[in-house]
Amino acid sequence: MFEDLLAIREAALAELSRIETSDELTELSTSVLGRGGKLTAILRTMGKLSAEERAELGKRANAVKQELTEMFEERKAKLSEIAEQKRIEREAVDVTLPGVRRAVSAGALNPLTLVYREIRDALIGLGFTTFEGPEVEYDEYNFTLLNLPPNHPARDMQDTFYVNDKVLLRTHTSPCEARALKTLDLPFRLVIPGRCFRVDEPDASHSPVFMQMEGLVVDRNVSLADLKGTIDSFVKAVFGENVESRLRPSYFPFTEPSAEVDISCTICGGKGCSSCKGTGWMEIMGCGITNPHEIENCGHSSDEWRAFAWGVGVDRVACLKYGISDIRLIYEGDGRFLSQFK
Repeated sequence: MFEDLLAIREAALAELSRIETSDELTELSTSVLGRGGKLTAILRTMGKLSAEERAELGKRANAVKQELTEMFEERKAKLSEIAEQKRIEREAVDVTLPGVRRAVSAGALNPLTLVYREIRDALIGLGFTTFEGPEVEYDEYNFTLLNLPPNHPARDMQDTFYVNDKVLLRTHTSPCEARALKTLDLPFRLVIPGRCFRVDEPDASHSPVFMQMEGLVVDRNVSLADLKGTIDSFVKAVFGENVESRLRPSYFPFTEPSAEVDISCTICGGKGCSSCKGTGWMEIMGCGITNPHEIENCGHSSDEWRAFAWGVGVDRVACLKYGISDIRLIYEGDGRFLSQFK
């Protein structure tokens, strides 16, 4: 048995020197040291030996087992090191190689951006400048200064995200009117872009987050005729020279008189279709002469200064201009959708 034990050791060491993979090493370890291995088989025959021989065989067997276990672990570490070195060599990049030129597909601007730039550029051409305000706004600017004091029923027209009793996410860009009236020198012409927020269930025509652009003109002798002419100019600049606009009486607490702006249907050219419900007209925004109370609330005399304003949903204009049937497409960032606007 002592000779068999020595033979097992020599054979295992010889086989170990030829091992090239971790799978081979595992197989060898199991065949020698496992439950059904050669070394275990010898130990099971110890019952036939005398006490002195059993003690000697056990001592030698444990020495062989410990030696082989250490050799297997060393070989395992060496194989792991070799594998890691091969991986590094395989993944190595020669930074001195010349670059490979590949065709890169150019991205596309979101239709919101395209429409925003068209409206902005049209108004800048009329002498307007850009003015912006915070998206997290005070209730005072969003409502009170705009002639909507606490408990005013018109507040219910806008479902609002409140941070606390005094702070909210702005429901329109009109708070910037109050900020401009309180901080800028009069007269001025402003175009006011920005995101707005209202509690609304998303569907094909509604979104809790939407893009709005506001126009505000403050001067001493502005009139409804000036408002109509300005709106007509920017409608033609955005939708085309063949598109007409009209004002239709309406109500907003911060303008008096107030009006809705309709444009001749961009789908049927004003002849009447399902998109315009057969009327030939499509509503795009609200406007009006700024309420004197708003001017007074912001520290100016309504006898000296007059103003007009309008607010347009950039999302709605984009849908009308490009025939987009679902407003959610604008915000999803799908490359297949955006690629159409290259």
